[in-house]
Amino acid sequence: MANLAGKIAWITGAGSGIGEAAALALAEDGATVILTGRTRAKLDDVARRIHNAAGQAHVQPADLTDKDQVRHVGAYIATTFNRLDILVNNAGVNIVDRHWDKLTPESIDTMVNGNLTAALYCVTVALPFMRSQQDGLIIHTASMAGRFIGGVSGPIYVAAKHGIVAMSHGLNMEECVNGIRSTVFLPGEVATPILDQRPNPVGPEVRAKMVQPADCGDLIRYIAGLPKHVVMNEVHLAPTHNRGYIANLQRRL
Repeated sequence: MANLAGKIAWITGAGSGIGEAAALALAEDGATVILTGRTRAKLDDVARRIHNAAGQAHVQPADLTDKDQVRHVGAYIATTFNRLDILVNNAGVNIVDRHWDKLTPESIDTMVNGNLTAALYCVTVALPFMRSQQDGLIIHTASMAGRFIGGVSGPIYVAAKHGIVAMSHGLNMEECVNGIRSTVFLPGEVATPILDQRPNPVGPEVRAKMVQPADCGDLIRYIAGLPKHVVMNEVHLAPTHNRGYIANLQRRL
């Protein structure tokens, strides 16, 4: 597996959860990471931990639903590095009042903009670098909800994550001639802070049986180290103790 020394990686949603774990893993493998999220204090903490481990991290806070702020991060990358090798397109949101009986146009905007539009904006920043290099990797965090329709995540989250899956495959269809690879990552239940936005959050014993952020970081590191001539189009990662499967088994009893 290739070491990532000399690679420039931009991670969105890098202040916690999967993005934080991805940043730590890529930096540990030698990549210089650019950390983006809404909360500078969280990003600064991740950067401090990377620096303490002799890694390289740069903090660029942004609201990725704002196209001008996304362009600002792109300009920073161009001025500072003039290249981008990896985009971990990870930022996402959910809300408590996520079902049709509570949804409003405003909350729909929050969900679509935070889970789909922001990711699309980031791709428009990454592609010019990668086309120029004739090389690049984009890893999108979607969800099992992006493949399978269910009730837990809410209909707008499901729709937006289906859009992420379609976007990733569409990128491979058009950009393979430019040496660009796009992977869509579909995790099952992951013990991240977004679980706190569920209508009925689960406790630590349940979360301990879920996929952990570090598991996701290790998988993202593996994908980032694959050789240029192959692409992992889509990958699922789920807990062995799968609560959906267990619920189905219990219904059969």
